[in-house]
Amino acid sequence: MANGGGDPSTPPGHPTPLAARQSRWIGQQYADITKLREIAARHDRAAARAEQRASRLNTKIEKLRHQATLLREKGQRSLAEIPEVEQQMKQHERDIEAATDRTGGAPVGSDVTSLHYRVRKLQQKVVDRQQKARALELRAATKTQKTAELKVKVDRYLEAARLEEQEAAAFRQRADRLQMVTEHDVAAHLTANAPPAAKDGSDEPPRTL
Repeated sequence: MANGGGDPSTPPGHPTPLAARQSRWIGQQYADITKLREIAARHDRAAARAEQRASRLNTKIEKLRHQATLLREKGQRSLAEIPEVEQQMKQHERDIEAATDRTGGAPVGSDVTSLHYRVRKLQQKVVDRQQKARALELRAATKTQKTAELKVKVDRYLEAARLEEQEAAAFRQRADRLQMVTEHDVAAHLTANAPPAAKDGSDEPPRTL
């Protein structure tokens, strides 16, 4: 029987081998797009993690800087007390000198020895204040050094985040380009496999004999 001139090797409704290969190729392209976007998302996540670590370190740096400032201010307050103590020492020394002049070379009395003791105590207070200020300055310097070390880590994390963002952008661009190509291939595939347009009213449903 006549089959209307169609290709007897290709049953109606079944794709040709070429169409099947094209369909598999398009499916592989969509899989590649998904993989590229997955890799881009991983790079985005790595960039966000690096930025998060940098942010936490920046918070720690500011905390250390604040602590160092407080220590230095405390040391300055300790040093600011020294002039007043020195004034007291000078006053006691003047009192000692006046008491010695009054005695005219007589044995030193208890009032003079008491003044000497007070002077020594004040001298010790001055030394203690200086030592406290030095200790506070050392602690402040240690914290400042720590901030410098952390700043190096922050710069390293930010650089890593920048590189990860660049990698993510590159993979997204590749995925976008591949998606454009795939969409074009899909459109061409659909156009090639579209049924021929009906002519002379042949779009009417077939009549049943």
